[in-house]
Amino acid sequence: MKILFYDATSYDVDSFDRELFQYEGIEITYQETDISLKTVSLAQGYDAICAFVNSDLSAPVIEKLHEMGISLILMRCAGFNNVDLNKTKEYGMTILRVPGYSPEAVAEHAMTLALAVNRHLHKSYIKVRENNFSLVGLTGVNFYQKTAGIIGTGKIGAAMCRICKGFGMRVIAYDMYPNKNLDFVEYMPLEEVLKQSDLISLHCPLTKETKHIINKDSIAMMRENVILVNTSRGALVKTEDLIQGIRSGKFFGVGLDVYEEEGNNVFENREDEMLEHSVTARLLSFPNVIVTSHQGFLTKEALAAISQTTLQNALDYEKGQITEANLVTA
Repeated sequence: MKILFYDATSYDVDSFDRELFQYEGIEITYQETDISLKTVSLAQGYDAICAFVNSDLSAPVIEKLHEMGISLILMRCAGFNNVDLNKTKEYGMTILRVPGYSPEAVAEHAMTLALAVNRHLHKSYIKVRENNFSLVGLTGVNFYQKTAGIIGTGKIGAAMCRICKGFGMRVIAYDMYPNKNLDFVEYMPLEEVLKQSDLISLHCPLTKETKHIINKDSIAMMRENVILVNTSRGALVKTEDLIQGIRSGKFFGVGLDVYEEEGNNVFENREDEMLEHSVTARLLSFPNVIVTSHQGFLTKEALAAISQTTLQNALDYEKGQITEANLVTA
C-alpha cells in the first residue's frame, strides 16, 4: 500500500519511520504541504492518504480523491469534524482514525495550562528574564480543596478527573453518559457544574449539541474568578462571548490549546505576520490568558501510539479486518 502523508512534520516523520519496519507492505511518502484543492492532485497514484485534524477534507477535495481512485483516508488523530462524511459515504470511502492514543498526554497538558495561568508562569518567566524579581501580580490560588468541573468524561476527561483528585480537589462532572469507573466523581447537570466549579476543563467532542457550550449564558452561571481550560475543540467556546467575559473580570485565568480561529495558525510559523485583526491577537492581549498551539497530544508516547494505530489501520483495511472503534461513520 502506497500512502501519501499530508502536512507531515519532522516529528511525524521520525515517529512513523521508527515504527514502519514492523508493518510490511506499507510505503510512505511524506508531503510537508497540507491537502487542499490545490494539492489534492499530489495523491495521484497512491492507494491512500493520511491527514490530520485540520486538513481540508471538504466535499470538493473528497470528490477529487474519489476521481483518483482513493478509497481510504487515514486520520492520524481522534477528531474528524473536518471530514465531509456525507460525501465519503456517497463514494463508499473508508475513514479510519486513532480514537485513543494517550489520554494522559492531553489531560496533563490541560492541568499544565491550569497551573501555569493560575500561578502566572507566563508572566513570571518574562519578568525574571528582564531581571525583574518582583512578586507583584503573581499571586495564585491553591487548587487543594477547590472544585474541579470536568465537562466530558471519556478517556481524556477521566484522566483529567484522576489528576484533579490527586491534587486533593473535589471533582464534579457533566456527561450524558457517566463513567462508572470514576466512583470519586460527582455527576450533576451542566448548570450545576458551571455554578460550583473553581476550575472548568473541557473534554467533550464537538457536536451540534456541544458547539458553543461555553457562551455568554453559561459564562454568566460560572463563579467569579473561575479558571477555564480547553484542550478539546475550539468551537466548544464562543470566542466573542469568552472575550467579553475576560474583559468583565469573570475569569481568574483562561488556558487554551484550541480556539475557533486556530485553523490558519496550528503548527504554522507566523512570527513575521501581523495578527492585529484576528481573534488570536485579541486573546493574546489579555494578561490572564495562555494560548498554546494545539500541542496537548505532543508527547513521545502519544506519537508512538498514533503511528502504530495508523499503520495497523492501513494493514487491517487491506486484510478486511477493520477495528470498528477506529472506523468513522456518517
